Order: sequence, then structure tokens, then C-alpha cells
Amino acid sequence: MDKIRRILAPTDLSEPSQAGVRYALILAKALGAEVTAYHVVNHGEFMPYGEASAKGVISHLTLRQADRLRKSQQLALARFLNEHFSDLVPWVKVREKVELGLPDKNIVEWATKEGTDLIVISIHGRVDLSHPSAGHVADQIVRNAPCPVLSVHSKLGDKACQKAAAVA
Repeated sequence: MDKIRRILAPTDLSEPSQAGVRYALILAKALGAEVTAYHVVNHGEFMPYGEASAKGVISHLTLRQADRLRKSQQLALARFLNEHFSDLVPWVKVREKVELGLPDKNIVEWATKEGTDLIVISIHGRVDLSHPSAGHVADQIVRNAPCPVLSVHSKLGDKACQKAAAVA
């Protein structure tokens, strides 16, 4: 097995997604790998700016609006990392990336394009079966990723993350 050098840590900037990002950072520190903290702004989050086509392409979002949205989300990602992972970020090479699109599709495409060795993603453990997309993003990433995918339950505590990374 090749050494893990590039870890992709997708996040929606929510509290439940913190476990996956933390695990990715701890693992990267132990392995000497780099982490890309990757936030894809789902087209559903910016529907007030326009409507999405069936392919997820924004039809009414102007370039200026898209640029403004991307910049605000880049600041939000930087704040997210600083507020929740300041104990780990100095010890790991972290790249930050924000894109607009469909999270499952963009994550798989980014992992393929960048030669990602491992994707570490939080799963929330709550499934609303009445919602057709319940578990959709993580499921699609597992099915289509070009590399192994490690799912981390959002309730996994810091000590459990550190124990697991120590095994690596």
C-alpha cells in the first residue's frame, strides 16, 4: 500500500462535520500528510440567487454574485478551521478550497483531479427516511471515489480520534 500523502476533508461547516475534519487533521499529523479542507456550497444553499438546472448549473446567478458567495464561504471556512482546529492546524499543511456546485459530484471530481489518497468524511448518524437525499452525499462519495473513504461518526470524541490516529 502506498503512503497516504493527500487527505481530503469535506465539510459543510456544521458542528457534525467537525469530527471528520478533526480525524483527518490528526491522521495527517501522524502520517506527515497534507489535508485539503474542502467546502462545496450546495446549489440549494444559494437558490435565492437563481435556480439550478438539472445538472446543478446556476442559471441566474451572476458572476459577481457567485464570486461574492465564494469569497464569503472562503472566509467562513477559514473561521471554521481557526475556531475548531487551532490546536492542529499549525502542525499540518492545510489547503482550503471552496467551490459552488453539488457536494457529492465536486468531492469525487476534486479527489480524482488532485490525486487524493484518502477522503475522510463525517457521517451524522441521523437518517430521515422521509427525505429522499438522506445519506446521499456520503453514499455517493463512497460509491464513486477514486480512493478509500473513511467515514467518521459525528459523535466520535477527540480521545477516540487520537487513539485511532495513533494506530495509523
